[in-house]
Amino acid sequence: MTEPNARSSAQADALLVQRALAGDTRAFELLVVKYQRRVERLIGRLVRDSDLVQDLAQETFVRAWRALPQFRGDAQFYTWLYRIAVNTAKKALQELKRDPIVTMSALQTGEEGDETSHPEQELMAQMADAETPDAVLASKEIAQAVQAAVEALPTELAQAITLREIDGLSYEEIAQALDCPIGTVRSRIFRAREAISARIKPLLERQSGKRW
Repeated sequence: MTEPNARSSAQADALLVQRALAGDTRAFELLVVKYQRRVERLIGRLVRDSDLVQDLAQETFVRAWRALPQFRGDAQFYTWLYRIAVNTAKKALQELKRDPIVTMSALQTGEEGDETSHPEQELMAQMADAETPDAVLASKEIAQAVQAAVEALPTELAQAITLREIDGLSYEEIAQALDCPIGTVRSRIFRAREAISARIKPLLERQSGKRW
C-alpha cells in the first residue's frame, strides 16, 4: 500500500508534468529542484568519477525534458526519471570504460519491512554505540571490507542494490527503472547480498566473538 505522503508526492509530480507538457517550463524546473540531489546521489554511486556527477545529472534532466511527451504516467515520475539517470550513467561507464561503485551507506541504511536481515548492520551499530577505540577501529575495518565487496559487484548487481538500499525503491519500481522483470530484480539483490555477506563473514565472525 502506498503511503499517504508518497501518494501526495506522486500526485504533485503528475500535476507538474501536465503543466510542463502544456508549456510551463517553470513546472519542470520545480521537478528538477525536487529531484536533483537524489539523481546526483544515484549517479554518484554508479560512477567512480565524482567530477562527472553534475554533468551526468544535467544530462539526465535534459533527456527527461526531451522525452517528457513520451511519459505515459503508468509509472511514477521519479521512477521514470531514475531509469533515465541509470541509463545515462551506464552510457557514460561504457564510453569511459569505468567500473560502478556503491557507497558504504548502501549496506548501513536498513529499511523497515525488508525481506532480508543484515547482521553486519546490527553489529556495526553495536560497535559504534560502544565508542571504544577497539570498537571504532573494528567498525572502520568492517566498513572497508564492505566497500571492497560492493566495488567487486558486477554492474547490474550494484545498480539493483543501490536503488533498493539507498534510494528505497520497491522491487516493482526498480524493475521499471532498470527495465527488467521483477524476478530479475529480486535475484540481483539476493546475489548482491550473498556476495557481500560471503566476503565479510569471516570478519564479522571474528568481531562478534569480542566483548565491547
